[in-house]
Amino acid sequence: MAMTADGKIATANRAIHSFSSPRDLKHLYELRATADAVMCGARTIEISQAILGTGGEKFRKLRLKHGLAEHPLRVIVSGSGSVDPSAEIFKKRFPPIIVLTTKRASAKNLARLRTLADEVKICGELEVNFPAALSWLRTQWKVKRLLCEGGGELNDALFRASLVDEIHLTICPKIFGGRTAPTIAEGRGFQKLADAEEFEIESIKHFQGELFTVFSRRK
Repeated sequence: MAMTADGKIATANRAIHSFSSPRDLKHLYELRATADAVMCGARTIEISQAILGTGGEKFRKLRLKHGLAEHPLRVIVSGSGSVDPSAEIFKKRFPPIIVLTTKRASAKNLARLRTLADEVKICGELEVNFPAALSWLRTQWKVKRLLCEGGGELNDALFRASLVDEIHLTICPKIFGGRTAPTIAEGRGFQKLADAEEFEIESIKHFQGELFTVFSRRK
């Protein structure tokens, strides 16, 4: 994730979502080159028009060097199953697309998704059961390392399920402000300090005005 100095990942109206440097984008592709799969929430896919690709030949070769498939599996999360069928990601049909959803997705939405994605997996009643979903991805699709690129509600769900091992966070020298501007973890969050997920700083690097930080789960 990339965030402003005041902790925002987009403006209050969510119109501006890409504000970091070309070096940060390169770092994103470098991280994708280490993962079996890349996961995003449906709204993030729609707003950013992301296709979750490799980033080009250089990074495809890097994936092969890491012993991975040429392209990462692409995973979209939508509890309601209401993913925009015109989203850019569906215009590139390879590599495979998996949609994780719940039983509250309507039959109409499920039928439409099954024409767009390679597989639609129902994982939970009202919310996606992420421990079960990730276990299924590992068993059925051999996913051992999963990269999540947001948005904030998806991140929050993963934090609350204690499924985040590492955070790569780029801090950019900008201020967006706005009480409704999203942060890296939205959703329900933790109500008690004692329940908060704890991490340790692994590294901090300064490059042309941005801070590239890595946090790992506290053991």
